[in-house]
Amino acid sequence: MAKDNRGVERGRLGRWFHDTFDDWAFRSLIGPAQTKGAVQGCDESAREQWKRDLAARKKYTQEQRERRRQERSIS
Repeated sequence: MAKDNRGVERGRLGRWFHDTFDDWAFRSLIGPAQTKGAVQGCDESAREQWKRDLAARKKYTQEQRERRRQERSIS
């Protein structure tokens, strides 16, 4: 049996269960990510920087998806 990150020994089924449902349970408790009002109370430049950062992250994610898609089509 392997130990998880807390040092508790778990079998294959136990590891799968916790890897699958612990994250799901956490996400369902905190709810979906929301961006509405995420930068309230900041000055205009901070809001604009936040928007630029968000756009850059989306662009990076899209580029990664496109790269993976190209790799799959080559293979």
